[in-house]
Amino acid sequence: MSYELNRKLAAKRDPLPTTVEIDQVTADIIRGAFETVCFESATFLGRAASSPIINQSNERNAAIVDGHGRLAMGAVGTPHLTFVNQMETRWGLMNQDKYDWGPGDVFLANDPDHGGGHLPDYCVYGPVYDDKGELICIQTLQAHQGDTGGKDPGGFTLEATDIFTEGVIYPCLKLVHRGELRKDVFDFVVRNNRFATFAGDLAAMIGGVEYANRMIADLISKWGSETIKAGINHSIEHTERRVREEVSKWPDGSYEATVLIDHDTAGTKDIKVHVNCTVAGNQLTVDLTGCDDRQDLVGVWNTFANSRSYVMCQVVAAMDPTIVKNEGFFNAVEIVIPEGCIAQPPPNRPAALGSFHPACEITEAVCIALSAVAPERSQPQLYKIGMPNAVMGYDDNGMLWMDAGVDCRSMDVSAVEGIDGWGSCPSALASLILSEAEDAESRFPILNISREMTTDGGGAGQWRGQPGSLNVKQVLKPTSAMAWMVSADHPLSGMCGGDDAIPYTNHFEVGSENERRIAHTAFDLLPSGAVIAYQHGGGGGFGYPLLRDPEAVKEDVLDEYVSPEAARNKYGVVLTGTLSEYTLEVDWDATEALRREMGVDALRDAAE
Repeated sequence: MSYELNRKLAAKRDPLPTTVEIDQVTADIIRGAFETVCFESATFLGRAASSPIINQSNERNAAIVDGHGRLAMGAVGTPHLTFVNQMETRWGLMNQDKYDWGPGDVFLANDPDHGGGHLPDYCVYGPVYDDKGELICIQTLQAHQGDTGGKDPGGFTLEATDIFTEGVIYPCLKLVHRGELRKDVFDFVVRNNRFATFAGDLAAMIGGVEYANRMIADLISKWGSETIKAGINHSIEHTERRVREEVSKWPDGSYEATVLIDHDTAGTKDIKVHVNCTVAGNQLTVDLTGCDDRQDLVGVWNTFANSRSYVMCQVVAAMDPTIVKNEGFFNAVEIVIPEGCIAQPPPNRPAALGSFHPACEITEAVCIALSAVAPERSQPQLYKIGMPNAVMGYDDNGMLWMDAGVDCRSMDVSAVEGIDGWGSCPSALASLILSEAEDAESRFPILNISREMTTDGGGAGQWRGQPGSLNVKQVLKPTSAMAWMVSADHPLSGMCGGDDAIPYTNHFEVGSENERRIAHTAFDLLPSGAVIAYQHGGGGGFGYPLLRDPEAVKEDVLDEYVSPEAARNKYGVVLTGTLSEYTLEVDWDATEALRREMGVDALRDAAE
């Protein structure tokens, strides 16, 4: 558990040795087959798991790692989990003799200091061998679990100062030996979890890995291990070449950005994330030197593996989406993360909340920096929410229940050049399906009162950010509620002249004499009937608002995305008629005169 271990885990791996020279078509067939295996494995987990965070919300990811620890195919699931799997399996690979690896084995890992993200992200993986006993690849499944057996339900302890407070840590634990479930180990892991659904989740993860490994074994039998290895090498080399081609189109230079987090969980303000993206020919270097390195911070430590993953998510988003996501990205892009800063903390620091912040500010800073070279793809791959309002209690049988607050909502959907923010969930969350009101109400003693977008809740811009939503919920029994609020002082950034999004706000016991705003953290008891209201931040705008098409502004006002006042004051658009009667029209002469008064000519020159 050291910085030296991080360096070993992140070190570049050699291609797999093979005697086969493969052609492009065959390599693509194998790549497509690997993608299908990942899809089938992730779908198996989603259908077989017991808890709603997996079987409803789909917060899971499948990836294939090759016998040298390189990401061969990833991923089907949540993008932020894409680039962590290989780091966790590399620790096992480095110690495969000690852990007695063999055909039919399945392992569990979640250790933040051994290549993992935060403790709730359990990674279950199993090796696949050919008939000669050579390790060819490893199927991995990663999923967020609702509990980790730590001090507080969910593994999120606001005041945690070390990882041991947050839960049970598994660097590499064998669950299945040569195809036989180790029942004592399985029961041990299940016993260290508060939720009755966890046993089903863990069994589903094991089953998904074993199912995928049978498919991979069939591929090896059909094509031969030498051809499979050649196909993996070809795919990774092709991705590296494509990434370097993309970078070579960007102008050389250094592009910097700084993003601040409101505070850590102890109240220390303005936690700094800084990035410098340097383009030199076909080489991109992302350097996090300058990130906060104060050692007394609480709750804002992001693991080394997670920081690499969040950097890469934003780099991937800045490039052609047809480039296959595999180890080739890491071969082409150099990532520098100083030891001891919040993006590569000392061993045993708490990691649960760091996977939200500073992780998301890392992607935001990379996005702002790369907006100078790839503005058409500069949408931050993040979620600025501190943590959802988690409410929990005990049912009549004494079993703990927890509504994690992963509700349908609109948040953080920024515009990019040419496209307004659209949808209600940031693209970083991809296939994550947020909880339906009816499903949550059938499981927990809560009532979802409303979920609606807030007018003027998106950053103004030539292309407008999507408004954030106000989600209002009532608890029907006495419950505990936990919250950590950020992005009020430093909301999501606008890009290239666009306005920032509205800030996040949160209120408990709305409408009562005890109504209070949660400005920092909370772990409160709520009485039966209490109402909580969470205003989610919107997306940032892109480009100068005064350059937005006046007709688009009029349509925004009709759709109540933008108020008539903001149409005039932010966009310089003068409207006639009334909203209530839907008779709005643009007064073109008055609009042009107002915009000139507001300085539109200079902005037009700047944009050109």
